[in-house]
Amino acid sequence: MKNKKIIMGFLIICVILGPVSAVDWPMFHGNPEHTGFLEEPSDFASHPWTTKIGPVNGSLAIFNKVAYIGSLDGKIYAIDLEDGIIIWDYKTEASIVSSPAIKNNTLFVGSKDGYLYAIDIETGELEWKFKTGNSIESSPAVSNDTVYIGSDDCRIYAIDIETGSKRWDLYLGDSIKSSPLLVNDTLYVAATNGKLYSIGTENGTVVWNYTTGDAIYSTPAFYNGTVYVASNDGYLYAFNANDGTIEWKYNLGDKVYSSPTIDENDNSLFIGADNGNFTCLDTRDGKLKWSYQTGGPIKSTAALFDDYVTLGSDDGTLYVLNKYSGKEEWKYSPGYYLFNSPIRSSPVVYGKTIYFASENGYLYSVDSEKKEGPTPIFAYYTLGIIIIIIGVIIGIRMLMSR
Repeated sequence: MKNKKIIMGFLIICVILGPVSAVDWPMFHGNPEHTGFLEEPSDFASHPWTTKIGPVNGSLAIFNKVAYIGSLDGKIYAIDLEDGIIIWDYKTEASIVSSPAIKNNTLFVGSKDGYLYAIDIETGELEWKFKTGNSIESSPAVSNDTVYIGSDDCRIYAIDIETGSKRWDLYLGDSIKSSPLLVNDTLYVAATNGKLYSIGTENGTVVWNYTTGDAIYSTPAFYNGTVYVASNDGYLYAFNANDGTIEWKYNLGDKVYSSPTIDENDNSLFIGADNGNFTCLDTRDGKLKWSYQTGGPIKSTAALFDDYVTLGSDDGTLYVLNKYSGKEEWKYSPGYYLFNSPIRSSPVVYGKTIYFASENGYLYSVDSEKKEGPTPIFAYYTLGIIIIIIGVIIGIRMLMSR
């Protein structure tokens, strides 16, 4: 893979799989550890734009100034980040909620048709596909030679990255909606039976497991020897990565579908819950630093940049908060609040630009310095409706004046 070097910190905990480009975001939350931080490229220039794809629940991956994202229309799209033009798309047989991962110029993504797809990122052509026993909503984790994916058939699979052949699989007792976390030679996988598993990557042997009080949809994150994961029992758990003992847990007050974002420079963890509350905790002891209330459930996973944290909400708004105080800095609402659509796709910050998708089927590019995004298409609809209403009123008055 033609990459330079990564500087981590956003929502997927990288540093363990080896070097990845500092200007690329090759998987969900940027890196294998899901920490969620990305250094900007020096030669990148973008402007606010919007592109119509299909409804999106997953997040995008970035490589060499191109975004790759799956849609509920069953397609994976490659989109030029500077102008929003679609380069190619590949059609699967069912919806895609999985976020893609990229390794060695190959994109890996799961579909609800039950297949894991390997697609050439340059041409959009299929290299191979692997069939699991049920739909795939989990996002892949990729090492140098293996791609790991969970399926609704209750199994975690280890697949050869070159051939698409199965190395091993392991039955975990219930469907796997969250994405595997890869740290060195250990895989951390959560299932909807409420269990978090620590699994050796060599042959799929379980090292330890812990049962929470409800299903887990949240993807684990890793930092400084600790695995963090949220459960639908409302708690955020911090586990010792080696033996699975609980270091601390924090009650978030509602079900959690988003995943932790970690700021390793400030020992801060950020996560949202279905009660609309966005919380910042100390990674060391779980103590509350601050919280912020949005207008709807939070299923989007946050991203970090500079002194800020950004997230989407089901109220249809992209929020940008001060990461130290939780103060709202600014926000962007593509639907002008009247036509808002839930933002469940996790935002990605690339350079000075924030990219996110909405369930209305659009991908947005927002300038984080100018604090502005593209004029929403719904604004034109609203203007058209207003013009029609004014025209009708004028027409009625003219008729009445005769």
